[in-house]
Amino acid sequence: MLKLVLQRLGLGVLTLFAASVLIFIGTEILPGDLASAILQNSATPESLAKLRLDLGLDRPAILRFFDWLFAALHGDFGHSLANGRDVLTEIAPRFANTMFLAAYAAAVAVPLAIGLGLLAAIRQGGVFDRLVNLFTLMTISVPEYFLAYLLIKYVAVDLGWFPSLANVTPETGFADRLYYAFLPMLTLVLVIVAHMMRMTRASVLSVMASPYIEMAILKGLTKSRIVVRHALPNALAPIISVVALNLAYLIVGVVVVETVFVYPGLGQLMVDEVSKHDVPVVQACGLIFAATFILLNMTADILAILSNPRLRQPR
Repeated sequence: MLKLVLQRLGLGVLTLFAASVLIFIGTEILPGDLASAILQNSATPESLAKLRLDLGLDRPAILRFFDWLFAALHGDFGHSLANGRDVLTEIAPRFANTMFLAAYAAAVAVPLAIGLGLLAAIRQGGVFDRLVNLFTLMTISVPEYFLAYLLIKYVAVDLGWFPSLANVTPETGFADRLYYAFLPMLTLVLVIVAHMMRMTRASVLSVMASPYIEMAILKGLTKSRIVVRHALPNALAPIISVVALNLAYLIVGVVVVETVFVYPGLGQLMVDEVSKHDVPVVQACGLIFAATFILLNMTADILAILSNPRLRQPR
């Protein structure tokens, strides 16, 4: 088990290194010149040359990449080019907002998806099963920004139940945060609940064909007890994997939802800083997103191994 965990950790470190290379390359190929974007109308040949020298743009890209990576490993992401503030200071409140939104959506989506998946498996082929599958197929097919605009139009504007802009501040109380972030949360829930529900249903139904399930049926156990007590524990590995992937999406894929609702999270910050050519902030946001996604995937792998003894056996 320890060897498997160490292998996953090693692969995670290699993946994070590859992601950091892609992040650095992506910021390097952003259109426009960084020094010109910072100076704008006040740019002169002399000031441009001095700024490029101060930013280290005269050095080879490979050296700048390793300088940035080693500094990031020590928690130093530099300073924002837009306001001169420390990048971590700039990111911290935004990251807290994103984590709050992700936790809010996960607390609703995960129990709802697993519950619907189990009910659909218990009532396989029935009206409930068909309706749930139809609804989830519709939500999978619709982009999250379209769902967001539909909720804004009908729930926020027409009904007036919730605000169309999720404008929260550090002084906003917990109850008010839940209220202001309800529509972004609902958008994320509608997007991710379908994947988790369908995987739960499919995993449970695949286990239902096992001989020990047939024995439980012959013993006269109810289908709900068979599904919950006997089928679900052996179907946990794929369910854990899809839940972890969707939790990673909640943190990494919130850029569109935060932008639509003007929610002050890390995704919204990243979009704003890309338009300003604020490279240190963009790189830090990208690295945090990548590290979060990789960490959740590694956690899913380890939990899947722990939940299924067969995965711990050498092949």
